[in-house]
Amino acid sequence: MSVYSTSEILAVLQHGDIQVKGKFLWGSNFTFLADVAYEGKNLQAVYKPSRGERPLWDFPTASLAHREAAAYLVSEAMGLGMIPETVYRRRGPVGAGSLQRFIEHDPEKHYFNFSRSDLERLRPVALFDLVVNNADRKGGHVLLDDDGHIWLIDHGLCFHVEDKLRTVIWDFSGETIAPDLLCKLQELQQQLKPESDLYAKLARHLTGGEIRAMLARIDALLTHPVFPNPHPNRRPYPWPLL
Repeated sequence: MSVYSTSEILAVLQHGDIQVKGKFLWGSNFTFLADVAYEGKNLQAVYKPSRGERPLWDFPTASLAHREAAAYLVSEAMGLGMIPETVYRRRGPVGAGSLQRFIEHDPEKHYFNFSRSDLERLRPVALFDLVVNNADRKGGHVLLDDDGHIWLIDHGLCFHVEDKLRTVIWDFSGETIAPDLLCKLQELQQQLKPESDLYAKLARHLTGGEIRAMLARIDALLTHPVFPNPHPNRRPYPWPLL
């Protein structure tokens, strides 16, 4: 658990001096571990520069870092508290990109070896991925810290206007979405009106069409509140799975 408040962490990430300490070897895009310092506060963070993004045929060039920041905003608006504080920095050691607080965790602990009780806690994760249309929910993108808190990382492939859901978490297919989770959906829906602060913040990172597509997904879930089954006519899983 961080010794700083959320507002303090966001200030450090948004305004702090970034010192790259090393490069993560996994993943197809450049991802760096960095120290970030601001007004006497210091954090470790994950820095993903847009310059290091591998071009994709179905996502706009240099948009993944923006989607990381947008995912954090949506998670917070839903009251999930599952994505580490994340900002978009226009300037960095390797150029513009996302900066996210680093979570200390055991990399050997992931979705595929979670206990049954931990798996039962993933319904909010499954719902969030439906809302943001996550095309890359790998097993290693769900972390547990030393306090047992669930954290979600790697949201660069989200918010496409077309249905792209690819996830390993299909545990709740066919299950009715619980009332407390529907309340979170309704809260998000209320915050996404065009004149709202959240809409304005998301519009810095997503297109109007992408925001409208998310609203349509929320409407559909509220109308038919059931976790869906894997799509029968396309690949519903990410690759690699971990």
